[in-house]
Parts: sequence; C-alpha cells; structure tokens
Amino acid sequence: MTSAPAIELRTFTELDAARGDLLDVYAEVRAPLLHLPNYAVTAFGERLDRHGAEPGFAAVLAYAGDHPVGYAYGNKIEDGDRYWQRTSPAPDEKYTVQPAVALKEIGVRPGWRGTGTARRIHDTLLAGRDEQHVTLMVNEAAGDGKVHALYRSWGYQDIGHSQPSPASPRLTVMIRRIR
Repeated sequence: MTSAPAIELRTFTELDAARGDLLDVYAEVRAPLLHLPNYAVTAFGERLDRHGAEPGFAAVLAYAGDHPVGYAYGNKIEDGDRYWQRTSPAPDEKYTVQPAVALKEIGVRPGWRGTGTARRIHDTLLAGRDEQHVTLMVNEAAGDGKVHALYRSWGYQDIGHSQPSPASPRLTVMIRRIR
C-alpha cells in the first residue's frame, strides 16, 4: 500500500447533495462492467435512489480538492428486511435481532487504490453508527478474489450468499462487528 495523498472525507445523510458525485465516481470505478445490465449507471442510479430513501442512509465521499475520488454508502436494515430475506442460508439470529448497517457500495477510482483511501472511507462511514454489525455483499470474482480477501482482512466473515436481482451475479454475504 502506498501512502495516501491528502483527501477530505465528507459525510452526507441526504442523497441529493452527493448523488452527482456518487454517479461520477461509480462510472469510473465500474467502467469495465458498465456494459452489463446490473452494473449500468442507470441501474446503479435506480438502486442509489431507493437506498437513499431508506432509513439510516449515509454516504462518505473522499475528495482530493474538489475532485471526488472514492465513496461508500449504506443504510440501516432490520430483521425481516429484504436484504436478510435474500440471504441463504438464513443468517443467524444474533445478526438480525438488532438493526445492522448494510454497506451497499464502496469504490475508489483506480488511481487511488492501494492508498488506504477505501479503508478510511469505510471506517468513517461506520464511526458514528449505533448498530453493532455491518454487512456487505461481494462478488468473489471481483479483482480475481482480491476484494473478497481485502474484506476478510478488515474483519468480515462469510455468512451466506445472495442474488439481489436476476441481473446480479451470486454474491457472498459478509458481516463483522462495527466496534
């Protein structure tokens, strides 16, 4: 990992203020996949709008000057949420009995990868949360397995699988304690 250049982390709890920058960074982060229906910018925008309207929404964006270089966002999920309903096998009750944070997306522009920026964004997103656990879904093939391994190094463990939509690949559901 190289040393992280100076960045400013900004937290948003209203989607409107961050939406344009989220779409901009997403388009570059996912550029090699944008031809796939699930990864198209329009599909991401629809998911983003839905997630931004859900309880506990928060986003953190990293900026180098005025240029957004990375992001993460998530929201609160509770027992019975569609997130848990699509997880197989059903998650242990210890994860669902209390609200959790679902980390819906995290991405860093290619030039900023390996600098610690993703971890700083991640940790800032979780720093002020009241929930005990954070969960995310990862495509095990992403980065030839490097993304999955990175999340494991951050303390996440596999608890099941999910396919959020017919156009989505099968994803591994991971979880960890926030503190």
